[in-house]
Amino acid sequence: MDEDVNRSGDPERLETKEKKGKFAWIRNLFRQYLPFGSSEEDNQVPRTQKPQGSRIEGNVLVAYEPLAVASGVSDGNQEPGTSPSEELTDVGGSMQKEISNFNQETNPSSTIDELLTQCDDDQLSHLTKFYQERLKQAIEEGVDGLTRMLREEGYFSGEEHEKVTELAEKGKRTESSTLFLSLVNGKGSRAWRVMWESFVKMRNELPKLDKILKEIQELGPDPHKYMSIARDLSELPIRLKNVQQKYKDTLRAETETLRVNTILMREKVKVFQLVDRYAELTVISTVRDRRLVEHELLARGRDHEEWREKHLRGELEKIRTDQLFQSSFSRSKFISGSSAAVAGVPGIGKTTMVQKIVYDWATGKIYQHFQFVFSFKFRDLNTINCRTNLKELIQHEYPDFENILGEIWKNPEGLLFIFDGLDEFKTTIDFADSRRDKKPQHVCPDPECWCEVSDIVYSLIQHKLLPGCSVLVTTRPTALHLLEKAEISVWAEILGFVGEERKEYFHRYFEDQTVAAAVFKHVEENEILYTMSYNPSYCWILGLALGPFFTQRHRDPQRVPKTITQLYSHYIYNILKNHGREIESPRDVLLRVGQMAFTGVSKKKIVFTDGDLINYNLQPCQFLSGFLMELLEREHSARSVVYTFPHLTIQEFVAALAQILTQDPRGIQKLLTEAHSTTDGRFEVFLRFVAGLSSAGSSRGLEEFLGTFPHQTICRVIDWMKEEVKRQIGNAESEIGKRSLLNTFHYLFESQNRGLAQAALGSVETLSLNELRLTPIDCAVLSHVIGFCDTIKHLDLWGCNIQCEGIQRLAPGLHKCQDLRLGYNDLGDSGMKLVSASLRKPDCKIQILWVDRNGLTDSCAEDLASALNTNCSLTELNLRDNKLGDSGMKLVSAALRIPNCKIQKLRLGWNSFTDSSAEDFATTLSTNRSLTELDLGGNELEDLGMRLISAALQKTECKIQKLLLYRSRLTDSCTEDLVSALCKHSSLTELDLGSNSFTDRSASSLRRLIEKLPSLGRLVLGGNQFSSDTKNNLKSLQETRPGLRMTW
Repeated sequence: MDEDVNRSGDPERLETKEKKGKFAWIRNLFRQYLPFGSSEEDNQVPRTQKPQGSRIEGNVLVAYEPLAVASGVSDGNQEPGTSPSEELTDVGGSMQKEISNFNQETNPSSTIDELLTQCDDDQLSHLTKFYQERLKQAIEEGVDGLTRMLREEGYFSGEEHEKVTELAEKGKRTESSTLFLSLVNGKGSRAWRVMWESFVKMRNELPKLDKILKEIQELGPDPHKYMSIARDLSELPIRLKNVQQKYKDTLRAETETLRVNTILMREKVKVFQLVDRYAELTVISTVRDRRLVEHELLARGRDHEEWREKHLRGELEKIRTDQLFQSSFSRSKFISGSSAAVAGVPGIGKTTMVQKIVYDWATGKIYQHFQFVFSFKFRDLNTINCRTNLKELIQHEYPDFENILGEIWKNPEGLLFIFDGLDEFKTTIDFADSRRDKKPQHVCPDPECWCEVSDIVYSLIQHKLLPGCSVLVTTRPTALHLLEKAEISVWAEILGFVGEERKEYFHRYFEDQTVAAAVFKHVEENEILYTMSYNPSYCWILGLALGPFFTQRHRDPQRVPKTITQLYSHYIYNILKNHGREIESPRDVLLRVGQMAFTGVSKKKIVFTDGDLINYNLQPCQFLSGFLMELLEREHSARSVVYTFPHLTIQEFVAALAQILTQDPRGIQKLLTEAHSTTDGRFEVFLRFVAGLSSAGSSRGLEEFLGTFPHQTICRVIDWMKEEVKRQIGNAESEIGKRSLLNTFHYLFESQNRGLAQAALGSVETLSLNELRLTPIDCAVLSHVIGFCDTIKHLDLWGCNIQCEGIQRLAPGLHKCQDLRLGYNDLGDSGMKLVSASLRKPDCKIQILWVDRNGLTDSCAEDLASALNTNCSLTELNLRDNKLGDSGMKLVSAALRIPNCKIQKLRLGWNSFTDSSAEDFATTLSTNRSLTELDLGGNELEDLGMRLISAALQKTECKIQKLLLYRSRLTDSCTEDLVSALCKHSSLTELDLGSNSFTDRSASSLRRLIEKLPSLGRLVLGGNQFSSDTKNNLKSLQETRPGLRMTW
């Protein structure tokens, strides 16, 4: 200690430093070398470059937790030099070591309360400012509770409290949380501390806030310890500044417009300003399944509604594109520089997002701490077949950098590299291969080192090349697993349009707002098309295909597309109609494109080259026609020309069209069987299109240009579908079998063939898809199928995640079923009201209804009770694991007293009711003559409630045979009443008293019950407080009662 005192030169100052703790010491170290300007004192330090940034109007992203914790830290050290950037890097290395030492001394098990106690006022200020934007979102749903806490502590006046709560009550929660934080910021350090203490109290109610507090607990309360520090970059030399400005001008010109195909004769391609057409998207913030075994668009569609609901419930955090780097979302372990990954299905807007980021940087709106942004597409990098280096890659695209790249490399913290479309890269990069780092030929340590393109990408992301730079990678979800072991700091996934964003897109798309409203109304009313419209590319296809139907004066509403096959048929029809005359034999060209598309579907290939076109007798010069330009998008780069279909589903449709027009009848049946047996999902949508094209409604318009569809082939497709449905119904026990069955239902739906559906489904009695996740689209298709099942008796959809929107699609046919299992589906009260409506139908056949584990409350109890009052078919009702409560129970009890009630089995376990509703239920038991099985377990009946129910059980009208009272908070006080009542029922066969508080005092009563009830076959007593002697005495009774089974 003496030595430390001597070094400091002032024992009093040392003591002060110790009081402030290690965080303050590190903060001072940061201030010494890199002023942040985050306090008044800091703002007095001269700054060489003012940080810029503004909210962008583009894609909204959401950050999520890293897939894996990165390993291996670069120390950031470089050779000493004279440039400011080199000095900055040396400082970074020193601070890296200091932070490493600090981490070793920090107790990782410290609670958040202890960490906040350690914070001094200055640190708390930095922490609040660092998380400011995220806190606005995180506290939205609980701002009224937080403002009440600060009011009680005396930091908010009554007027301030009212202003905040008034905004929240009006639904303006974002404004409310913003005002709350603004008021606290003006109250001083003590108010900040009380605010954070309030956050800790509210964390269990606010998932986003809990996430922030967990991050602070994990990383420490001083954001300087883990945030990127490369913000204040040195002023660029004049020479570099001129190059930068020229480069920005070039990028701005390249990115300021969007080219859109229109399928119009007068305007083949229409050019829009990017800022006018760029639509805001919502993105989710959690890691989803990355190895899909089915068509990825469908898998994401299945997930989409669930994640949208989670977003609306406030569990997901939004992050703007200007927050991907150097923000509180970044969890980089590197002192500067980080990598971000953004995932999204085809057509969701990844490439357009990259274009917007580059455009906004070039126009000075975002990321001005980056001096240069270099963007590459993996599909262009695929054309490089020789060793190269980073210098060559940049110079090939931008020759102006030829003589100054050496200077740019000196400050890697000022560089952002963007790589778009990892899923399209021909080379697999294995970030999990630790041996790679030990093989010099696979690591690229220098920008001028000659190596493979994959090595350059690997080295940049892993911070082996230009450590300190930042990297953004975009990919389809199927390739996310490649990045699991990569040094990624921020993960994000573009979710697509949510709610009103879909409507906004159509109003941006059509200049005529009347047409826009009509198209959106049609999409909104068609559940198949509406669920597709979360994806911008789907919306674009919908606009192109549906627009003509709503611009014609004499349109036929019956011909407006209702299935996806009809939609894509009209899309291709419009191309043929407007561009077919521009090329000789458009049918032959379309079929050759279709054959190439089918090869692509078979091989999971979506990017094609000139060589691919030539292999199918398609000449690149044919792209002078609008016809081929509409079918394929041609993309030029400095290195090559590549071709892609506007969307993967267009490729799949054209592939299906080619097969149905060219395959001989026997060949098509073999093809369909092989494709359907493929388990990775690549043919799933293709098969739906083939099935749909067997319908006259889908092929009618196309026949005008392509000729009559071959009759024998169509018949073979129909026969195959009929046999496949029958085969799959009998083979639907496994998850794969259920998924296959669901796919065949989609084929039937696309075919719109009533005769086929009735022939395939007319005699079906059981449909079981339990525990197979279903989307609203799946539910709509299933509803269509049920409509043709004249003999259906059992429908098991337990655990299918159908939710309210799904049950809305299924509702028309539910009343036809005798046994209906809808448990564990998150139906909620709104969904239960729809089910109750089915029960009220005069022709309702439902006898068994399971709606357990659906989040039901007393809000739906009135509708349910009303349905039970009129329903004459129901004999079994499972309401287990809901939250009906006392008020809900009273309503249900009243309905059970109706004379025509036929319910025999009633499960009410775990429904949060107490002895308050026991009197109502006892009245019901006294009069009900049908009830034989009753589950009341998991509720707080307690002794008082049990005495009331026991009194009712003595009535002769009571016919209970099976009674479950587990976990009901019962004690010895109610045993005698219960046993006395039950002994009068010679029909009781099962009694569950497990997990209560019975002791040896109840032993004699239970012994009497066993001796006097010969019908009792099962008695559950486990989880109580009996001694070993009592257990043995009661067990011994089984010797005289061989039919009795006791469970302990």
